[in-house]
Amino acid sequence: MYDEKFMKRAIQLAADAASCDEVPVGAVIVLNGEIIGESGNRKERDMSATRHAEMVALEIAAKKTGNWWLEGAEAYVTLEPCPMCAYAFLLSRVKAVYYGAYDAKAGGCGSKINIFEKGKFNHDVEYQGGYMQEECARLLSEFFAEKRAGKSRLKQS
Repeated sequence: MYDEKFMKRAIQLAADAASCDEVPVGAVIVLNGEIIGESGNRKERDMSATRHAEMVALEIAAKKTGNWWLEGAEAYVTLEPCPMCAYAFLLSRVKAVYYGAYDAKAGGCGSKINIFEKGKFNHDVEYQGGYMQEECARLLSEFFAEKRAGKSRLKQS
């Protein structure tokens, strides 16, 4: 069941990621009301296309629990997971994914493709977007506006 405090934590992780010049996405994995994994994006810091916030949070959760099978866990993500991350949630047997902003360009929960389509695989994941959507989307739009402004300043030099 959705709990706003975990989405607020994901938003804080996204803001922290932005301060490290990472796309501001945060993810929190919760089991029995306890955070078992959390991260912001780490693609730039780790120089790896797979170090999305969700993937790192899943890895931390698996290490903390001693099991990659996270049955009953819930995920809170500031941006609709991409297909890679959505499939990782599916493989990890996460019960539910709650996300903030929708991703029309790369969303894996229905905006572009739906990895979680019921009956498609041997495990169904509950999912719902739009939680704290404005705040999540604002982090992204401000980050990319700042990036574009920086590029235009470089062109003017």
